[in-house]
Amino acid sequence: MLDQLREGDTVVVWKLDRLSRSLKDVLHLMDRIAAAGAGFRSLTEAIDTTTPAGRMMMQMVGSFAEFERAMIRERTSAALAQARAEGRIGGRRRKLDVHKRREIAESVLSGRKSGADMARLYDISEPTVSRIVAEHRQRFDIGSNA
Repeated sequence: MLDQLREGDTVVVWKLDRLSRSLKDVLHLMDRIAAAGAGFRSLTEAIDTTTPAGRMMMQMVGSFAEFERAMIRERTSAALAQARAEGRIGGRRRKLDVHKRREIAESVLSGRKSGADMARLYDISEPTVSRIVAEHRQRFDIGSNA
């Protein structure tokens, strides 16, 4: 879009945070828009950079938007830390329970089945089988010469 701007054009966005996530980037984009001789309007915040008051308002709103994102990030981090402290972890549940993981590792390590066979049997990828086998080796120190 920036490469297509011509003098007299106006970039219109619904909300300022749709343009960018950081004030630094917003200011950089505003400089590029101004250098092209174009204006900027944000419909939600009623900002129009074709006027001095609009340029000042854009900078203030951008600062508040960045502050709000920082607060959200801080609260999210605190909530994740609290959840971890309570023993909860995020992410997807494991597809295979401990017994299936042990069976895969032992079958591959003993040579009864190949990694590809176990991957097909349990509908998982071969790299997943490799990780399971490596984890099992590490946990039980299989193959060490100590």
